[in-house]
Order: sequence, then C-alpha cells, then structure tokens
Amino acid sequence: MRGYITDPSAELGLALRDDLPEPSPKPDECVIDVRAFAVNRGEMNLLQQRANGWTPGQDVAGVVARAAADGSGPAVGARVVGAADLGGWSQRVNVPTDRVGMIPEQVSFAEAAALPVAGLTALRGLQMGGPLIGKQVLITGASGGVGSFAVQLAKIAGAHVTGHVSGEHRVETARALGADRVVTVLDESTGPFDLVFDGVGGQLLVDAIHRLAEGGTATAYGMASGERSSIAFGDFRNAPGGKLQGFGVYRTDVSTFGRDLSYLADLIAAGRLHVHVGATRDWSQAVAVIEQFRGHQTTGKVVFTVGG
Repeated sequence: MRGYITDPSAELGLALRDDLPEPSPKPDECVIDVRAFAVNRGEMNLLQQRANGWTPGQDVAGVVARAAADGSGPAVGARVVGAADLGGWSQRVNVPTDRVGMIPEQVSFAEAAALPVAGLTALRGLQMGGPLIGKQVLITGASGGVGSFAVQLAKIAGAHVTGHVSGEHRVETARALGADRVVTVLDESTGPFDLVFDGVGGQLLVDAIHRLAEGGTATAYGMASGERSSIAFGDFRNAPGGKLQGFGVYRTDVSTFGRDLSYLADLIAAGRLHVHVGATRDWSQAVAVIEQFRGHQTTGKVVFTVGG
C-alpha cells in the first residue's frame, strides 16, 4: 500500500512509500479508501516529534472499502468523512465507526476532508461560549483553517462576528466568509467581546483578553504564532467575571465525532457552510506544499487528493 511515513533521511523528513502494511481494523473500525486528506498545523509538530517510522494523517474522506466487523457504521461503498488516529496520508486507513460521518453527494471529497479537526474544533470550541445569539464574538486567525469555519458557524449561531487577520491581504477572505467586521489590530475601537475564540496565542491573546466584556470568555485552542502568552490577573480588569479556558477537540467526546461531521457535511450540502481551501494538490506534491503551509504561506485548509 502507498502512503507517507516519517523518514529522517527524506526531504522534510517525509517519504511516500509503496510498501506500507494494509490496515488491520478492530471490530468497531471500518476501512476507508482515501480519496482526499487534509493537513493540520498540529501535525507539523508531530512530524518532528515522531521523526522515524510514523504514519501521519487524521483528516480523511473517501469510500468505505470494508465495513466494521461488529456491524456498526456505514456499509461498503458509502461516501464518508472520518477522523483517524493516524495513517490518513495513505491509500487506505482504518477509522472507528463513531468517528465517521456520511457525505452527501453534493459535497466533494476535498471539501469533506477539510472538516474533521478544523471543523470539529470550530464547532465544539464555539459551543464552550454558550448560546451566541446576539453576542459579540472575536475570532482570531479568521482566514485560517479553524478560523474560517468558526466565522461561519458563529454567524449561523446568530453572533455578530469580528474577524482578526494578520494582514490586509487576508481581509477580503474573512469578509467573504461572513465576518461583520475584519481588523488587523485590536485597538480601542474593537470590542468588548462576549467570546474570544483564539488560535494564535502570544500577545494577540493578551490584547484580546483586554477587550473582553464583563463575564466574557476567552477560549484558546492553539498558538499558531509560536509565542507564549504572558497573562496576569490585571489583564482581566475590564472584564469582571471574565475567564480564560483552554480547548482541545480530542478532549471532548470523540464518540460523537461522526454525528457532528455529518452535521457539518450537511451544512456544506445546504450551501450554509463553505470550505475555505487554500491549496488543493495531488498527494504526490505533499512535501512541497506542506513546506509552504509550515511557513504560513497558505490560507485556509490544505487538501490533497489521492491517486494511485
């Protein structure tokens, strides 16, 4: 079977091999013929941490090649999206059936592959802010993989959304996603916000906390900036009762991933949710494109289609 594996002797430490073992599924896992997969920023760190013999890949979409032995999940031939533990950058991968959602015919495999980690992070992270109807919400990294979903889902939930992006070249992208306002700096004209949804970290998170409303919540799910945030009690002086909470999607109920993935795919089919794909390439080009992704040279999701 063809697939990617970490190899310290290869370019970027990643090699496409022809001799990977076929999936060996557990009774509650189906095997998916992968038609597309997406890349997440957290996987960039894992490529370095597991540098020899690890098979990366979480976000996959394709067709069920083998149904689960225990009878759960979709039948052979079903179009599905799934959140794998690893091995998704391969021709075939096993995925627990409760992490597999159905894809409507109107939704492409490339669109669906962008959903698992980024879409679930946006959906479930926003839910930690409570009901959003009429609320003021700030989403940082609004043109990125998670941020682009978060802008749209917050609007669907009834929020007034301010998107923060890193430069003027990303402003129109965030506006097109439906943000009511797009900014490149947080100053006295922005806020206060009932919810801050942050994946950038560093000083930007501190600045966002300064603009929390009374009782507001800052939810931090990542630190794309690579910078740590130095936060003190006084940073909440303008937000009595305000709080900062960390979020990781794999610390939520993974047994309902499939349900939520089906919901997100249905939103795409209905034209209510759009996938912001920064690059779509054949998987043979993964090494070159991942280098661009690692250097923040792309916006939105990076998706690869899987051929022979």
